[in-house]
Amino acid sequence: MSDQVKYLLSEEQMPKSWYNIAADLPVPLPPPLHPGTGQPIGPDDLAPIFPMEVIRQEVSTERRIDIPKEVRDIFRQWRPSPLYRARRLEKALGTPARIYYKYEGVSPAGSHKPNTSIPQAFYNKAEGVRRLTTETGAGQWGSSLAFAGALFGLEVEVFMVRVSYDQKPYRRALMEAYGARCVASPSPETESGRAILASNPDSTGSLGIAISEAVERAVQSPDTKYALGSVLNHVLLHQTILGEEAMLQLEMAGDYPDVIVGCTGGGSNFGGIAFPFLGEKLRGGRDVEIIAVEPAACPTLTKGVYAYDFGDTGHLTPLVKMHTLGSTFVPPGFHSGGLRYHGMAPLVSHIQELGLISSRAYKQLETFEAGVLFGRAEGILPAPEANHAVKGAIDVALECKRDGRARTILFNLCGHGHFDMQAYIDFAAGKLKDIDYSQADLERALAGLPKVAA
Repeated sequence: MSDQVKYLLSEEQMPKSWYNIAADLPVPLPPPLHPGTGQPIGPDDLAPIFPMEVIRQEVSTERRIDIPKEVRDIFRQWRPSPLYRARRLEKALGTPARIYYKYEGVSPAGSHKPNTSIPQAFYNKAEGVRRLTTETGAGQWGSSLAFAGALFGLEVEVFMVRVSYDQKPYRRALMEAYGARCVASPSPETESGRAILASNPDSTGSLGIAISEAVERAVQSPDTKYALGSVLNHVLLHQTILGEEAMLQLEMAGDYPDVIVGCTGGGSNFGGIAFPFLGEKLRGGRDVEIIAVEPAACPTLTKGVYAYDFGDTGHLTPLVKMHTLGSTFVPPGFHSGGLRYHGMAPLVSHIQELGLISSRAYKQLETFEAGVLFGRAEGILPAPEANHAVKGAIDVALECKRDGRARTILFNLCGHGHFDMQAYIDFAAGKLKDIDYSQADLERALAGLPKVAA
């Protein structure tokens, strides 16, 4: 159909394996290091935090890793997710570009995050774990892990960044409805949290701080493990199911992306949509331009340093080489809570260093303007995080209009904004402001990067 809007796959067409880009990288990813010895870490170093199957996937260089049938059976509730042709948005922009978006807001938690929370809960349950701890920013990951915990009979404890805990009470309510315990971070319940509160009782919190609290809690109990919603290799691996589906759906449309746009905070949804296409390119397939979009108030890829750093503020995690603003950097409290992280996924950082992707940063107000424009054209109001991808895609489409080029644009609409309506209320009332980070705070955080031998 020449005017087709949505492209749907059957449950039988859902991918049965994840794609691992580590198999196709022209230069291997720098290994994680033990902060004490400076040497590459081994599985035993990660065993107190993660189950062994997750550790195996974290270090794997196999191109394909099977998705367990039990996981695929749960995925069938919302996967395969739809691919849409944004025809009304194209018309509103007056662009010759063809715009497609993969829509992950159809999951029970309203975002792409269950694509990894379900397998992580499955692997933990299989190894006899009783409780999972985690962090969350905007709450999409926390609610997704809470959902997975409910399905597998696991207790879930979520440390939610304080500014988002206050801004997004309905995300907190969803976690609690699924049976999870939600704690504002920094909290008085951990040494990491108490240390932050002692120096700054009014701390807005950060994902780095919340990670420290969750990891600290996990290592204290043998029946408890930690689950992460972004950044690490196994998380990006799990998200590639959405890019694999998009490849099949674009084949149905008789099209292929010239440009892929994704929002980046930790890198999971970006890797999920982009890595399968990048892998095809690296194996000699069609070329594609890939653009990562991030908030200007937390500009990890565009302003950060590529260096070994801790993934958390309390320095309880291994050192990974990534684009970082410094583990002690606390971004201002803008509404895209899921993008308020000081570091970027090592895989995403690595491919930018190799020149395989480019990155852009946008301010808060312009992303909300893009989200409202998209919502009025397409009927879906995006999450504040997803607004960054929308803004990036709109800008590329307007560049096509200016240049008279009919390029094909693909982006991942990684979640809906139904739990973020206060942000849209504030935007409509003119209360939402562009917030800048402190250059002095950034320089102070970068000055504290760990010293690693070359």
